[in-house]
Amino acid sequence: MNTPHLPSRRALLALASAAVVPGAFAQKRAAAEAPWPTRPVRILVGFPGGSTPDLMARTFADPLSKALGQPVIVDNRPGAGGNIAADMVAKATDGHTIGVMINGNMTIAKLLNPKTPFDPLKDLAPISLIGTAPLLLTAAAGTPGATAQEFFVAARNAGNKWSYGSPGIGTVGHIGMELLKTRTSIDPVHVPYPGNPQVIQAMVTGQIQLALLPPALAAQQVRAGKLKAIGVTSSGRSPLVPEYPSLAEAGVQGYQLEVWNAAAAPVSMPKPIINKLSRLFSEIARTPDIRQKLFVQGWQVAGTSAEGLANRIRSDTALLGGVIQMRGIKVE
Repeated sequence: MNTPHLPSRRALLALASAAVVPGAFAQKRAAAEAPWPTRPVRILVGFPGGSTPDLMARTFADPLSKALGQPVIVDNRPGAGGNIAADMVAKATDGHTIGVMINGNMTIAKLLNPKTPFDPLKDLAPISLIGTAPLLLTAAAGTPGATAQEFFVAARNAGNKWSYGSPGIGTVGHIGMELLKTRTSIDPVHVPYPGNPQVIQAMVTGQIQLALLPPALAAQQVRAGKLKAIGVTSSGRSPLVPEYPSLAEAGVQGYQLEVWNAAAAPVSMPKPIINKLSRLFSEIARTPDIRQKLFVQGWQVAGTSAEGLANRIRSDTALLGGVIQMRGIKVE
């Protein structure tokens, strides 16, 4: 009696693999091509209501809702400099959660604190760089120097007898000033405060001598004569505050710094959805109405592609990460 030929174990595994892999691929492809969104979209913001990221998220919520055909809800989860919300975005698995974040959340969070529970370079998917703004090097009204050049001479002569303020260790106002110190040979001592309003008050009362501040926040005090503007940190004059020179005009070479807000998703979100969101954020940002709203909030519209934001993340991480390493800056 002839015994039927039985397939080997290896052949059976190959047949099973051939059946499963195309099926799994087809299922993933079908999910990516399915209509999206199928329910409300949530935008997580790591700062309280009225903050810059909150205002920006709410500016986009209504036009996004109209474009997507679903409600878009802004959910504020403040804490840890925005990293609590960023971590929630990174770990979201519902397919309908994104975030509006500051540059620190998407670049140097892990470099500042290795205990940060997410890695922005691995766990977040860039959607769009929405808006950018330079900082304004601002000084107490009584500091010497009629020009930026004279001010830097006075600051170098003062050494560590002068102090500068920032809204906290590891913020762009802190790291940016440490970078400026390397470019200008000034050496003021860092004094962290809970926020920029307290930094401004400390300068107005003469407790500290200088700080890097958002132009929209500092300009009112400068115009009132309570503070003086030294220069903006962009490569040239900023349309946000065109009356103030750039630090490059004052002879500070190789120094350009901006703060920015951007939209990001969990890295697990399907690429077609990220591309769709990227296109919508870019289109909405460039409409005249939204452009004007962002300008009033103190932002120059960027509205980049996901790739454009990814490039900015890489360059800023390298620049600010180098300062963090060189100065040994850590947030516990």
